[in-house]
Amino acid sequence: MSNPALADVPGPLLVRSAPIDDPGALLSLLPQDDAFAWVHNGDGLVGWGRAAEVHTSGKGRFAEAEQWWRDLAQHAVVRDEVGTPGSGLVAFGSFTFSDDTEGSALVVPEIVVGRRDGVTWVTLIGLGITATPPLVPSSAPREPSGATFSDGAVDSAEWQQMVAEAVSRIVRDDLDKVVLARELVATLDEPLDVRAPLARLAEQYPSCWTFHVDGFFGSTPEMLVRLERGLVTSRVLAGTIRRTGDDTRDLALAGSLARSSKDLEEHEYAVRSVADALAPHCTNMFVPETPFVLHLPNVMHLATDVTGVMRNGAGALTLAASLHPSAAVGGTPTAEAVRLIGQVERLDRGRYAGPVGWIDARGDGEWGIGLRSAQIEDDGRTVRLFAGCGIVADSVPADELAESEAKLIPVRDALRPRT
Repeated sequence: MSNPALADVPGPLLVRSAPIDDPGALLSLLPQDDAFAWVHNGDGLVGWGRAAEVHTSGKGRFAEAEQWWRDLAQHAVVRDEVGTPGSGLVAFGSFTFSDDTEGSALVVPEIVVGRRDGVTWVTLIGLGITATPPLVPSSAPREPSGATFSDGAVDSAEWQQMVAEAVSRIVRDDLDKVVLARELVATLDEPLDVRAPLARLAEQYPSCWTFHVDGFFGSTPEMLVRLERGLVTSRVLAGTIRRTGDDTRDLALAGSLARSSKDLEEHEYAVRSVADALAPHCTNMFVPETPFVLHLPNVMHLATDVTGVMRNGAGALTLAASLHPSAAVGGTPTAEAVRLIGQVERLDRGRYAGPVGWIDARGDGEWGIGLRSAQIEDDGRTVRLFAGCGIVADSVPADELAESEAKLIPVRDALRPRT
């Protein structure tokens, strides 16, 4: 398999990771350009610069990226004084939802700062190790200005008609579930400084994974797969209800969500698809019989954490490829549901609902599903926001529209200036 991007690296990458004093908020270190992020509850990884990268497309996009990564890691000269997942050679990546869309990439930054379990480190990556630059907060991000929002190619009335059509197709074609997405387009007065919405998302949704790779950013509540020293974890979310802001009312709504036959059915499909995809790679799998309710500031989800122990030495990116697309973002049966999406959705998802995250040279990594997300277009002033809903036989179009609006809130609010 050819690796054209690897040929752009004239020699083996030199990599050094060393512990450092805690520099404070990781996101505050990011410069405006070539910034990468993966942050959860204050810990995670941030990086900047580009030491190496590969761009792939088509059905083989995961396998090609995985092979490139293995080759790059094999030839790298690494001095890792930290020895934790995410130290040493590391790449950030994001992949398209569809086989037919270009835009998948793995990028190795020149500088990575990581923190986990009370340990903070810096990694320098390149053709020559140089002195560590001062790790101090960068210039303050420029707040978004003048954001206006409009429907994408499909307005809300047309989208509800699409939901109704999907329901009829589900009944007629004996499908269990199909996930339909919609977009909202934001237009700003000036190019977006992505650091501003990243800081807002990390602050308001600390239990989610706030990410940025090549203009694709967001704060996802759904961990597609984590691989850490042989332990595999996947968090499945399916079944959603909007919060009201009244604690008593929300507690009652959480109870109704946990008893909802429609949402429990949708959730069961998603859990089953993840467990089936992980089974060939894992032993000692644990799949809880009932979900729990995950409370986020804007919505509540039915959630299940599936765990297992690796059996075959596959890396985190291979696991992500095996899981994508899960029933949570495609439907059930997945192949038939994805075909129906292509027929009725009228939307280029790009990297929305695709895997996004990081991988290190040991194969450990974290890959979330690119939800609660947006794509910055080339002009920098146009931002496409995405949300999707699981449609089953008894879905009500107006209810699904309301759910999609709730899922758009995090990024939409992050594109407005602080008050």
